[in-house]
Amino acid sequence: MESITVRPPAVAGLFYAGNATALDREVGALLAEAATGKEELAPPKALIVPHAGYIYSGPVAASAFVRLAPFGAQIRRVVLLGPCHRVAVRGLAVPLAPAFATPLGSIPIDRAAIDTLLDMPQVVRHDGAHAEEHSLEVQLPFLQRVLDNFALVPLAVGYASAEEVAEVLDRLWGGPETLIVVSSDLSHYHPYADAQRRDRHTADAIAHLHSLADHEQACGATPINGLIEIAQRRGLTPRLLDLRNSGDTAGDKLRVVGYASFAFYEANPAQRQSGNG
Repeated sequence: MESITVRPPAVAGLFYAGNATALDREVGALLAEAATGKEELAPPKALIVPHAGYIYSGPVAASAFVRLAPFGAQIRRVVLLGPCHRVAVRGLAVPLAPAFATPLGSIPIDRAAIDTLLDMPQVVRHDGAHAEEHSLEVQLPFLQRVLDNFALVPLAVGYASAEEVAEVLDRLWGGPETLIVVSSDLSHYHPYADAQRRDRHTADAIAHLHSLADHEQACGATPINGLIEIAQRRGLTPRLLDLRNSGDTAGDKLRVVGYASFAFYEANPAQRQSGNG
């Protein structure tokens, strides 16, 4: 039976501002600070962005989302993947809920797109995997601010192979109307200098389309590796936009969490130029 209940925000007021006015102001300020002033000639096909509280990772995430702003009317579907933090899942979990809500409003779920996945053995319907999951939710206010009307395909990624993730992305690939967003932080709770070294190694691997070895490098290593696999197949070019950690933003430097943002561009000259900077 299909759910008729909209998924409410689980971390509003915790990871980001809890009311619409304050949240709109918070996201707007992060995007304004991240603005490059350079013309974007084409949108990225995919992003990797962090998912901590905005005070910690918001500036790094904004460096990726700001690049979508010129294409707000063009991008109509967002395929959003993030790791499961609270519920163990085999495969990739899709929700039954018809929409996901934030203080900025509700985002409809692309039910037709999800229906095309249900014959895949690695895809399961599981509202519980989404109910308290912050890795997907914290990306939604940014998307609501930079895009116009869009539908969401949320995928909570549990125990799965890179190939299984890549198969799902391949089926949902679409054209310029479809954006892929992978949500992941990098290393967790190392001293500042150690984290910098670890995260630079991880960022270099992603930049060269090399799979990550384990979830110590990134909690979202599974969806990242799936994106890397499909990027290799389809000739995407990754570009590192920002690499910092919580010691650079709002935390101490004794035990930090690493954050990176990447944009992946399709292989034509205009799109490669748009990724510069």
